[in-house]
Amino acid sequence: MQVVFDRPTILMCPPDFYGIEYEINPWMSRGRQSDRDRSAAQWRDLYELVVSLGVAVRLMEPVQGLPDLVFTANAGLVCRETVYLSRFRHAARQGETPLDNDWFERAGFQTVETPPEWDFEGAGDALFCGETLFGGYIIRSDAGAMQWIAAQIGCRVIPVQLVDEHFYHLDTCFCPLSATEALYYPPAFDDYGRRALEGNVPELVAVDADEAARFACNAVVVGRHVVLNTGCPNLEDSLRARGYTPHATPLDEFIKAGGSAKCLTLRLDGEDAAVWPQA
Repeated sequence: MQVVFDRPTILMCPPDFYGIEYEINPWMSRGRQSDRDRSAAQWRDLYELVVSLGVAVRLMEPVQGLPDLVFTANAGLVCRETVYLSRFRHAARQGETPLDNDWFERAGFQTVETPPEWDFEGAGDALFCGETLFGGYIIRSDAGAMQWIAAQIGCRVIPVQLVDEHFYHLDTCFCPLSATEALYYPPAFDDYGRRALEGNVPELVAVDADEAARFACNAVVVGRHVVLNTGCPNLEDSLRARGYTPHATPLDEFIKAGGSAKCLTLRLDGEDAAVWPQA
């Protein structure tokens, strides 16, 4: 089966079994549970918002006992018709990968396993900006995994070290807007990582600490539209000044698990900021 998309296409998973069942990042506390009805309503609002922007949404079936399956961005890195599957660091999430693999294969993708010596958490830690793959490492993914995947794709990779456990995935502190623009939260990176981003992304928009904690960088970009959590007015102003239209929707129930708009979505047809190398 050939993978064909005629418009932006995103994978999502309903939050039927979403909840805080374990603690694998500083946001998660079993003593501060998500509200089932509120999380369902917030997920539905996000779904309807991206659909209103012309996105086709494909759904993965939720599974009891895998509460973080809702965060589809972590399923793998998509490049054309190939998906480089995640190899999760924490045992609590490792049961997701066989289900992700089955979904992608049924959808017509070729799946590739990450070698067992490395951890890799998909589009949570691997994001294209232009022709370069930026890879967040040390907290959830290994730099070696990024280098191996880039060699398979045939692209340049720049691993950047994350230094704040609150920003444990790259997509919590870095968001490509186009091939030359990106949002970022500088304190989430070590000195080399900041310099690497500043030296290789022509136009960087820094997000302040308060809005970074609202997961401002964990945004979904569809053309000139940017979908993000509420409570980020400064970033919304910056986006408008750059010709983007921000769309804020409340996602507080998912921040309790360390995720927001981007974590809840996986772009299947290629991020607008990505310039995939020629096959």
